Amino acid sequence: MTDSYRDKGLRKQLVETLKLKGIDNEQVLAAIATVPRHLFVPKYLYEHAYTDAPLPIDCKQTISQPYTVALQTSLLEVQPKCKILEIGTGSGYQAAVLKVMNNYVYSIERHRQLYEQTKVLLNKLDFHVATKHGDGYAGWPDFAPFDRIIITCGAPAIPQKLLSQLKIGGILVAPIGEKEQIMTKVIRINEVDFQITTHGQCAFVPMLNNMDY
Repeated sequence: MTDSYRDKGLRKQLVETLKLKGIDNEQVLAAIATVPRHLFVPKYLYEHAYTDAPLPIDCKQTISQPYTVALQTSLLEVQPKCKILEIGTGSGYQAAVLKVMNNYVYSIERHRQLYEQTKVLLNKLDFHVATKHGDGYAGWPDFAPFDRIIITCGAPAIPQKLLSQLKIGGILVAPIGEKEQIMTKVIRINEVDFQITTHGQCAFVPMLNNMDY
């Protein structure tokens, strides 16, 4: 698994593209410049790894568009050492971006094939992420509460079990909606109150509560 000068140069170009699209969080841009996205896409799509577009992966899933990864990560407002729950490990790219930002990352994947593949890949690349094969709607109560929660698949509504696992003062970011989603940011104010803001339309594969064993 190599990361050539060409790959690094393409990442720099990608960062410049994201800046032009309004991403201005330097910590997020530095993470995008660091993580070798070409190692998280199928080999036959290597030439497209640094285009700002989603790409297909196994199990009819996708690796998110870099702009979307950068937007969601920016909305999370992560601080060093945040404990973050990710719903939808997928390729592992989003988890890797969060990890290089010096966070503790816990990630759940419902497709066993993706879970097994991505766990091996993240370990091989020395991204130390805690991964689990499970139902994202249930969250990961053993490690709750979380400082941040990110959902990387389209949920029809904000899952209540995930809100209950969010710390007071914590932030959840998720695409919410049925056919089309709205990027939604939720800040937990106290035990019962939440501040909700929206940040534009987006399109994600659906979040499902049945698992592929």
